Amino acid sequence: MILAIDTATQYAGLALYRSDGLLAEEGWFAGRNHTTEVMPRLARMLKTAHLEVNDLTALAVALGPGSFTGLRIGLAVAKGLALPQRLPVIGVPTLEIAAYPFRDQGQPVWAVAQAGRGRLYAACFGPAEEAWRTLVDPFLTSLTDLARQIDSPAWCTGELDEEAAVALRQKSQNKAQIVSPAQRLRRSGFLAEMAAARLEAGDQDDPDALVPIYISSP
Repeated sequence: MILAIDTATQYAGLALYRSDGLLAEEGWFAGRNHTTEVMPRLARMLKTAHLEVNDLTALAVALGPGSFTGLRIGLAVAKGLALPQRLPVIGVPTLEIAAYPFRDQGQPVWAVAQAGRGRLYAACFGPAEEAWRTLVDPFLTSLTDLARQIDSPAWCTGELDEEAAVALRQKSQNKAQIVSPAQRLRRSGFLAEMAAARLEAGDQDDPDALVPIYISSP
């Protein structure tokens, strides 16, 4: 049973994933309340699924970019649960989680997350040499500068409210194709699914060496 934890931004999520698929998932607007909300919600999810912490076999965690405090909390919870039982831990970049549902769409995917003070974290993913990979590494930007970066038709997803979505579409001269509000939500179920694929391939991270991904102004 994989437990996925995403506290990278003000939108938080938890998921339980087993070999036959997603068992439970919860996403909510946590704001700055990750410290007080994550563990009670996790306890409730495990209880509802009739599971104990000892039933977990792996942990997945969103690594960032994101808020300094949120990332540290998510990683601390993941390590705290994994290390006593020496469970595998899989760290996945935040924006890669947001882009993951659109990997088969045949064109680039820009994923964004709020960075505060009118700034965005952004990265681009897409097909290259018959493989899905990062085309533009995560960077700190503004809505206007991001629109300039989108020089060909591309899907856009992530933490964009409707006003920002309309502005990005207009500023990019309609090259930015904004997915629906529900599709923009970064889901912990996808984080768990990505972790399951890596575990099946024999790929996991060293919990002791796993650190958040922070991005500062250039």
